[in-house]
Amino acid sequence: MSLSTRAARDFKGTHTEGRTPEELRELVSHVGAELELAPAEVIIEWAVATFGDRFAITSSMGDAVLAHLASTVAPGIDVVFLDTGYHFVETIGTRDAVEATLPVNLRTVSTSLTVAEQDAQYGKDLYKTDPDLCCALRKVKPLADTLADYDAWATGLRRAETHNRVIAPVVGWDARKGKVKVSPLARWSDEQVEQYVLDNGVLVNPLVHDGYPSIGCWPCTRRVAPGDDPRSGRWAGTSKTECGIHA
Repeated sequence: MSLSTRAARDFKGTHTEGRTPEELRELVSHVGAELELAPAEVIIEWAVATFGDRFAITSSMGDAVLAHLASTVAPGIDVVFLDTGYHFVETIGTRDAVEATLPVNLRTVSTSLTVAEQDAQYGKDLYKTDPDLCCALRKVKPLADTLADYDAWATGLRRAETHNRVIAPVVGWDARKGKVKVSPLARWSDEQVEQYVLDNGVLVNPLVHDGYPSIGCWPCTRRVAPGDDPRSGRWAGTSKTECGIHA
């Protein structure tokens, strides 16, 4: 019997709502190692069977690989997109295309603080004067608030993207959020992602083909020269490497 079949047998219909963080963390400790080498779709199958509608995926819309994969396993799955108010037009267009073409429930989440209100309260262009606070206000807090609806969330994190993500577990415990964190693509190489895109006609943000291999907010994202670290265009000229969501 495959792991995914056992997961469906053991967990389908189980309601995780109301489980304590200790119980959720204990759950992860039992299955994390077993799922470490499982195919991405099996990892998603386990998460859907275990958490049901208390599970969602997140996407920054650099591409639709995770959204596409999840939609083949669980049509109608929630896909959370953080609209910071600073996205490239191409990123918003990719989000709209994902919503129009994939069988997912796309949830666009944004902070209650508009860019104009943020400028008035914290000074113009906070992304220049305090990028950590800007990310905290426009990304970290809105996501944390949204995750109150879920017990587990999936990310598109891959270990190949940056040294800081080498230890990202396939299934782990996010202590700061008190949630199970699932990274189905953690072991995928760049070549595997490219092949999946080609084989399945997956949507890719047009900026990826215009020198932006890692895409964030337009004020803090620059083109990257061929051969350079794909994330070197994020917060270029600063020591900042992450927005704080995965801290």
